[in-house]
Amino acid sequence: MDFDNTNDSLTRRVRAFTERVARLEEHDLYYFNMPVEEILPGNKVFLRGREMGMYASYSYLGLVGHPRINEAAKKAVDKFGTGTNGVRMLAGTLTLHKELEETIANFKHAEAAVTYSSGYVTNLTVISGLMGRGDYVFSDKLNHASIVDGCLMSGAEFRRFRHNDMEHLEGLLKSAPADVTKMVVADSVFSMDGDIIDLPKVLELTKKYNAWLMIDEAHSVGVLGKTGTGIEEHFGLGDVIDIKMGTLSKTIPSIGGYVAAKKDIITYLSHASRAYIFSAALPPAQAAAANEAFKVILDEPWRVERLNENTKQFIGGLKSRGFDTMLTETAIVPVLCGADDMAFAMTREAQHNDVFVLPVVSPAVPEGLARLRATVTAAHEPSEIERAMDVIGEAGKKLGLIK
Repeated sequence: MDFDNTNDSLTRRVRAFTERVARLEEHDLYYFNMPVEEILPGNKVFLRGREMGMYASYSYLGLVGHPRINEAAKKAVDKFGTGTNGVRMLAGTLTLHKELEETIANFKHAEAAVTYSSGYVTNLTVISGLMGRGDYVFSDKLNHASIVDGCLMSGAEFRRFRHNDMEHLEGLLKSAPADVTKMVVADSVFSMDGDIIDLPKVLELTKKYNAWLMIDEAHSVGVLGKTGTGIEEHFGLGDVIDIKMGTLSKTIPSIGGYVAAKKDIITYLSHASRAYIFSAALPPAQAAAANEAFKVILDEPWRVERLNENTKQFIGGLKSRGFDTMLTETAIVPVLCGADDMAFAMTREAQHNDVFVLPVVSPAVPEGLARLRATVTAAHEPSEIERAMDVIGEAGKKLGLIK
């Protein structure tokens, strides 16, 4: 039987996106998925035949290309090859994986840790593996999509509280049945806004209402705390988070995700979480690179200090030029543009002047809250940051975003 799909819902969704992309490309407004030809020292990149300052990187401490990390990866390839050809439960576990997990546990002041093949899948498998039907999971409204998807996949009762609104969270916790298993999940640093979860208050509420606490530290490791170990150090709270999730692909220049927790939780996850059982292990080079990166962070504390200085310069300078950087207090610095087209145009002007920034538009953020999602790192020099701000400032004036 012939099937006419020329106007079904899938076709309409695909058509809408392809037409949007084509329109943006036609007006020189499409800057996603551009292949970088080379990553250069000092947080610069080479693409489209030009050298550009990178202000869209997650390499907050500038560890991409670090000699110690590169050397660790090369040695791992020489010893183990380029892949494990297996899942962790069977033939895929290497001594490198155990070393990495021990390093992570020590870094996060936890009893044990387990690693996964991506940060996204870590949240997906851990939340859905720990929570189930009849349980209640509470998630900040601005949490990363991987947290949302993990909550939905778990089958638990899913409750979202207004962003960083502790009164709303308490109301939701109070209304849940007292005898059910509860978990509160939140980003430490919110990936689009750059602000920080009120961990002390969240901790107080989880204790009061007997709930587990899971924090995603994708954007706080290397960023928060005097030595860069994350949000617990930032607030001076010690080992207080039950499930400490993080990625190996942002400050840590590798790929993958991890959870650090009590040994019993890690034992459970390494036998019951589907992404551990059914996904291939981290490649040797990536495990070795991540392992060395955690050590470099502790050995080179100046990087955290430099990042803090650069962050203050970047936020303060953009504000003084008239931009709205929302509530950020970290290296993620949103430059609010309002309309999607303004964010696209600001990106075009910045990139034409060799400042690599990218827009975040609807549906990733609500309509009317489109922005440049700019980032600063420890690898930027103050003079480079000043030039980038000048370029963004001139773009804002040219387009009427600022005066």
